[in-house]
Parts: sequence; structure tokens; C-alpha cells
Amino acid sequence: MWLETIELSGFRNYQETALTFSDGVNVFLGQNAQGKTNMMESIYFLALARSHRTTSDKELINWEADFTRVSGKINSKGSTFPLAISLSNKGKQAKVNHLEQKKLSQYVGNLNIILFAPEDLELVKGSPAVRRQFIDRELGQMSAVYLHHLVSYQEILKQRNQYLKEYKVSQSFDMVYLDILTEQLATEGAEVLDRRLNFVAKLNEWAAPIQQDISQGKEKLDIQYKTTLSLSNNSQKSSIYRQLLDKYEESKQRELDRGTTIIGPHRDDLIFYVNDKNIQTYGSQGQQRTTALSVKLAEIELMKEMTGEYPVLLLDDVLSELDNHRQTHLLKTIEKKVQTFLTTTSLDGVDTDLLNEPKIFHVSAGQIVKKEVDSEEMESA
Repeated sequence: MWLETIELSGFRNYQETALTFSDGVNVFLGQNAQGKTNMMESIYFLALARSHRTTSDKELINWEADFTRVSGKINSKGSTFPLAISLSNKGKQAKVNHLEQKKLSQYVGNLNIILFAPEDLELVKGSPAVRRQFIDRELGQMSAVYLHHLVSYQEILKQRNQYLKEYKVSQSFDMVYLDILTEQLATEGAEVLDRRLNFVAKLNEWAAPIQQDISQGKEKLDIQYKTTLSLSNNSQKSSIYRQLLDKYEESKQRELDRGTTIIGPHRDDLIFYVNDKNIQTYGSQGQQRTTALSVKLAEIELMKEMTGEYPVLLLDDVLSELDNHRQTHLLKTIEKKVQTFLTTTSLDGVDTDLLNEPKIFHVSAGQIVKKEVDSEEMESA
């Protein structure tokens, strides 16, 4: 899978821009605050219908524009089709092959991407919410069924939390209705957990040998899914469902007192162990960087396994964060098989031989001022 073209209208500091890409490596080269990351964000937005940098959609619209539109041509399994996502004060409109999608969950998954940026260290160092978002984002691209159950779970969870809040103020609180919501939540929660467990098991299978390879056999990585239930990778959905119901029953009074749901996949976490130590607490920065890199490289292979195609890789100012050994491992892994977009202020210190004749875009003040350079110019860039 790869992105052939992109067109931007009123996106961030870009007014009107149209680009044609290579199916290999594409480099956005320029000084800071010129629009390199905005270009990466536009690709992310085209793929997932949201930003990775802000929760406020209106920030994506150029301050001189009333709306923004990002469109592109996708090459998937030998055929091409257009994607388009637009945003205005009326909301979002997403189209696949010129057909409007009523739900964004039907749109996501047509362009699979993996983003690797300096802030991805938060995957290891950050809060449980960061790691849950990671699972939901990556698994949601690979499985429309997972995304469907996740959206259903979140909708029921919102209803249940609203109803729990009414317990202390309502004179006609209906426990039967609460039980109905609880049963629905357990049903969708079991579907979500079943697929998360399978995803983490497969991610572990790919990431562990990558970590060993990068660390030259010194580090053994183990990724574990943390939940309040007694689960294993072989747990059946029926068992997960029953355990969720039991846990909700045990915690009912506490949930009524607090006015919120305290059990379920929305409270779960991922734990990364290196040599049997939790690296969030005990790992060095080098181990944390290696783990983040191993997970990202594992995602590439896992997405290929689950969808039949390699995803598009976005490397946003990440090469400068990696030492030569990790940088070389990353570039060799993606060499000649993954369409890659990377941003950098300079190619100094980068093994350009591993980039395999990249297409270079010079970015300045929201303009692509030079679209291609020859190999001699690249060496002096």
C-alpha cells in the first residue's frame, strides 16, 4: 500500500498544495517551523480522519480559510482509488472512491499508516491512556470489526457513566436499567478485550526478536496486557464476558458511590518488561528508545500479516533522536518494502545509501519550493 498523490486546501499553513510521491522514501527537508510536520499531519489526517497533534479540529484549518480538505490517491493491491476528508464548521465529510461514508469507522483502514515521532517515547514512559490509544489506533486500522466493537463499547460506557452519576440525585433510579447497560458493556468489552489480547500476543512475537537484534542479544522484551481480570492469550470470549459481569457486580456499590465505571478495557494498560524489569520504572533511556523502536518496527510486520500489505511509515523528526546503530537498523528494516515519509532539518549524519534514491521536497513557509534534487545535491543538502 502506498500514497501516490496528495492535495491540500486550507490545511494549517498550506493554502493550495499538490504533490506526487515516490513509492519508496520521501523526504521533507527544511528548517524548523516551516511546515514539515504539518505535511506529515495532513497524511495522518487523510488516513485516520483526525490529528495526532491536537484534539481541536479547528486548529487544522488555515486561519485565512473557512474549511480544509485533504485528498489523495491510494495504491492498494495493484489498484488505485481516491480518499478525501474535509472539515468545516459543519463537521467532517469523508469519502472513499468519491462515495461519502456515513461513519468515520467505515473510512478508517483505507490508508494504513504508522507514525514514529520523538513523542512516541511516551508509549513506554507515559500514562496508561497513551498505551490504550496506541492499541486502539493501530488495531482499529487493521480490523474494522475491532473498531466497530470499540465504538459501541465507548458509547455504552458513556451512557452507563451518565446514569451512574444520577444515582445520588435521582429519586427513581432504576437498577434494572443499570443491569441492562452493564450486560451490554460486558458484551462489547469482551469483544474488545479478546482482540486486544490477540493483538498484544502477535505484537510481542514480532517485537521481542527485533529488540534482541538491536541490542545484540542483551535485551529480552516481553509485552504484557494488564487488566483486572484473570486472563491469558487463550482466554475465550465467553470467559471474559463472565469475568466482566462478576467484576461489575463486585464493584457495583463503589461505582454507584463514585458515579463512574471503574472496571473494563478503558482502564487497562500495557507493560513493557526488558530482562524481567518494567522499563517504565527501571529502564534506561536507551532501553526505552530501543523498545519504542522495536514496537514500531513490529507494527510494520504485524500490519502486513493482518492486512496483506505493508503500511505507510511516517518518521517525523525521529532520525535525529536515534544513534547510528538504531538509525541504521530502522532504515535497513524498511529498505525497499515500505513507503516512507520522513522530516529532517538536514541529511547530515544519515546514511543516504539506505534511503535508495529518495524523492526530496524542500519545505519553506508552507511552500514546497523545490520538489526533486539529484544525488550530488542530496549529498550536500
